[in-house]
Amino acid sequence: MRPVPPVLFLTLLAFNALHLTTAGNILPGAAEVEKRVQKVWAREGSSALLPCYLSPRKHGKSGKQLSDKTSVLWKRHGASAPQELHVVLEVEYTGLRKMALPMRPRVSVLDSALRNGNFSLRINPVRSDDAGLYEAQVTYNTEVRSCQVELGVVTVTLSPPRPVVENEPLLLSCNSSHQASLVETCWFHNGHPVLTSGAFCSLHGALCILRPTVSDSGSWHCQLRYADNEIVSATHDLQILGFDGPTNPVVYAAAGSAADLPCSLNYLPSTFGIHVVKAHWSHFAGGHLQNWSILQNQSSRSFPLHLPVVGRGDAGRYHCAVTVGNKVLSRDMTLAVITVTSSIQGPVSEGSHLLLICSLTHPQGHEHFQWKHLSSAPADKKLTVATSHNLKDRRVQTGPNLEIPQVSQKDVGIWECSVYGPEGRLGAVEYGLQITGAQVSSPPTIFSGQVTFGLMLTLFFLLMVCVLALGLQKRVRLPASFPALERMVAITVPKEMEENQKETTQQTEC
Repeated sequence: MRPVPPVLFLTLLAFNALHLTTAGNILPGAAEVEKRVQKVWAREGSSALLPCYLSPRKHGKSGKQLSDKTSVLWKRHGASAPQELHVVLEVEYTGLRKMALPMRPRVSVLDSALRNGNFSLRINPVRSDDAGLYEAQVTYNTEVRSCQVELGVVTVTLSPPRPVVENEPLLLSCNSSHQASLVETCWFHNGHPVLTSGAFCSLHGALCILRPTVSDSGSWHCQLRYADNEIVSATHDLQILGFDGPTNPVVYAAAGSAADLPCSLNYLPSTFGIHVVKAHWSHFAGGHLQNWSILQNQSSRSFPLHLPVVGRGDAGRYHCAVTVGNKVLSRDMTLAVITVTSSIQGPVSEGSHLLLICSLTHPQGHEHFQWKHLSSAPADKKLTVATSHNLKDRRVQTGPNLEIPQVSQKDVGIWECSVYGPEGRLGAVEYGLQITGAQVSSPPTIFSGQVTFGLMLTLFFLLMVCVLALGLQKRVRLPASFPALERMVAITVPKEMEENQKETTQQTEC
C-alpha cells in the first residue's frame, strides 16, 4: 500500500472553537472548522502570528522530524487583484532567505520549528495595510502543500496623539479592516462598560473624553459588531500624563518655617520621548506677581518650589505650569500659613491673664485645632505626663483658643497648636511662653548671715583692744612680766595700723 503523504492541517484549540461558535468572535490564532482559510485578528502596532503547520497522518512515526529538503514560501494576495501574489518571505532548504522590501524586517519564521513542521509567519509590528489574504506553500520532498490565513487589523487611534495630557479633550476611535457594515461600537474601561453621558460622549462610534484625568488611564477595550454577526475587539493601554496627588492640593506651613510646594508628574518625560522639560511658578500677592523658573532634564519628573521662610504675606494661590514638548500642564495649589496671636504684646508677667489664638490663613472648612503643652526644651516633643490632672490642667486642649487665667511657672515652655483634617495631621505651629518676675529659687542663707555678722563684730573688738594697748604702751612702760602680751600685740596688729597709731600718738604728745 502506498503511504499517505503528509498534509497541512490548521490547529484549533477546543476553547476557541467553542467560543467562536457560541459568541461569533474570531480571536487571534483561531480558525473556522469548516473552512480552509483561517482568520486572525491583530491590533495595529502589536504582533501577529499566521499559523501554518505540516504534520503526517496519525500513523507510524508521527514524531519524526521532516527532511532537510523542506522549504516554505509565504505570499500575499493583492488587494485589488486577488490573483496577484506578492512574495513576503521565502526560506529555501539551504537556509537562504528572501524577503519583500516593504515588510523587511518585520516578518520572520522560527528556525528551530521548521524541522518540526511549524512554518508560521510572525509580523511585528502590524500595520493597518498588512490586512489581507496570505498563503504559504511548503515543499516537502516532491510534495507541495499550502495553507491560507486571512489577517484582519484593528486600529485604535488617539486624537490628539501621544502624549495625552489631562484636561485636554481626547477622541478614541476604533475601526477594522472587515468589509461588512458596522452595526455597533461598545467601549469598556478596565472591564466596565462606558456610558456616553457626563464626561464621555459618542461621535460616530468614537468615544470622546471631554476632560481626561489621571484616573482615566488604564485599559480601554473597543468591541465592533458587524452586520454579518462578526465581532472584532481590540484593547489599548492609555497613558495620561498629569500630576501626582489631589487635584487642588493645600500645603500647610507654620509661620516662620520653610515650605515646599509639590509639582510632580505621574510619568517620566522620557517615557514619551521628551528630553527637556520646563516648569514655571507664579504667585500673586500684595499687588505684585512673583515668578520662578525651573529647568529639568528627562531623568526628573518633580519640580517643587522651596520657600525658606513663610509668613502671612506668602499665603495664597500658587500656579505651576510644566511644558512637556509642545504640551503645557498646569496646576493650582494653596499655601495656608498657621499663626499664633497672643493677647499680651511683649513680656508676659507671672499671674497675668493670657489668651493664645491659633489661626489659619486659608481654611478649607474641615480643619480643627488642638493645643498641647510640650516639654520646656524645644527639641523634646513629648507631652508632659498624661495624667487626668494634667488633662484638666490645660495640658491638652481642643479648639483654636488657649486661655490661661493666671500664668505660672508650670505654664512655661513650648505650646504647640496642631491643625487636623480628615486625612490626619496637616501642620503645626509652636509658641514659646516665657514669663517675667519669676526668679530662680535658692536655699535659705539665714545661718550663714549670722555667722558672718558675729565674725565681723569679734574682729572689730580685737582691733579696738589693740588700739588701746598701743596708746598705753607710749605712756606707761610695760612691766617685765608682760613680754608675752607685748609679743601678741606685735604679731596681731598689722603694719599699716601701727603706722597710723604712731601718727595718732605724735599728735597726742604735741
